[in-house]
Amino acid sequence: MEVMINMTYDQVLSLVKQMPRQMKIKLTDELEKDTVGSQLKSLLKAFQTDELSLDTIDNEVEIVRQQIYDRKKLENKGCI
Repeated sequence: MEVMINMTYDQVLSLVKQMPRQMKIKLTDELEKDTVGSQLKSLLKAFQTDELSLDTIDNEVEIVRQQIYDRKKLENKGCI
C-alpha cells in the first residue's frame, strides 16, 4: 500500500532531527546516491556528444568518490 503525504521542508527537517544517528546516516547515503546520479546526468548533458572520453568519465567518478569519502570521514568525526 502506497501513501502520499504532503509535507513542508520544515516538517521533513523536524522528522529528520528526531531520527536516530544511524538512520540519518542511511538517509544521507541515499541522498548522496541521488545527488551523484544527477551530477552525472548534468555532466553528460553538458557534453552532449558521442565522443565523451573515458578519461573525462574517470575523472568525474574520482571527484564524486572523493566527495563521498570526505563526507563520510566528517560524519565519523561527528562534524556532520
